[in-house]
Amino acid sequence: MTTGTLITVAPTGAESAKTEVPALPVTLDELLLTAKECEALGAAVIHVHIRDGDARPTLDLGRLRETVAALRESTDLVVQLSTGGAVTDPEADRLAVLDAAPEMASCTMGTVNFGDDVFLNRWEFVVELHTRMQDRGVVPEYEIFDLGHLTALRRLLDRYGLPAGGHVHVDLVMGVPGGMPATTEALVACRQALRDLPAGTTFSATGIGRGTIPVILAALSTGGHLRVGMEDTVSYAKGRPVESNMQLVARAVSFAQLAQRPPLTPAQTRDLLGLAPRS
Repeated sequence: MTTGTLITVAPTGAESAKTEVPALPVTLDELLLTAKECEALGAAVIHVHIRDGDARPTLDLGRLRETVAALRESTDLVVQLSTGGAVTDPEADRLAVLDAAPEMASCTMGTVNFGDDVFLNRWEFVVELHTRMQDRGVVPEYEIFDLGHLTALRRLLDRYGLPAGGHVHVDLVMGVPGGMPATTEALVACRQALRDLPAGTTFSATGIGRGTIPVILAALSTGGHLRVGMEDTVSYAKGRPVESNMQLVARAVSFAQLAQRPPLTPAQTRDLLGLAPRS
C-alpha cells in the first residue's frame, strides 16, 4: 500500500435535490468551481454525476463531453465519470457514458437494494462495461456495495483479464440502506477479501451519511484511500448541513495528515492507478 492517501471528491450524485440542498453543485460552473477548490485542498480524483437544466440527473452525452473537456481544461484532477447514473437509467445510456472519453469510470460489481429502489447491475452488463473499458483504455473504479461484490470482481478478472492500466482499484461504498453497513467490522471483512484479488490491489472507502467519519478512520488505519463529498453526505455534523464540498475534502485531508499519509497529487494518483500522465 502507498504511504500517501488518494482523495476522491464526489460532489453531486444523483439522489439529492437542489431545492433541498442549495449548496449542491449542479451547473457546470458550480461543478468547475467545486473541482478547483477541492483540488487546491488535496483532492486528486473527481467522481462526476451531472444534472440537466432543471437540475435533474442526466446521462446526456453532449453534457458529459462538455463536462469532461471543461474539467480537463480547468484542473489537473483525474476525471472519473459515473456509469451508475440514477437507478432508473437504462443500460444503453450507462454504457454510452464511455463515449465521453473519461480517464476513469465507475463499474459497479453487482445489484443492490438502494433504499426503496433497486440498483440493477446484471452480470452481462458488468462484463460489457468492463470489456469496453479495456478496449478504450478507460481505467475502472470497481464499486463494491456488499462483500459478495468482491467475489464477483475476482470472477470477472479471472475470466476477462485485468483492467486497462493493469491496476485494480475498488471503492467500498458503505452505509447505503440495503448494502453493507458503514462499520469498521465490515471494512475489515472487505479488507480480508481483497487478499484474493491481484497483488497490489488498492481500495478507497466511502461512508454514507453518519458513517463518513468511522469509515475514514477505518480506511486510513488499514491502508485504504478516501472518497468524500455531497453525493454521500449532506450533513457535516448532527444538525449542521454541509456548506460546500470543500468542508468534506478539508476534513479528509486533515485526517490523512494526522495519520501521516498526506494526500497524493493528481500526478502521483495517475501513476498509482496505471493512468497515462497528463500531456
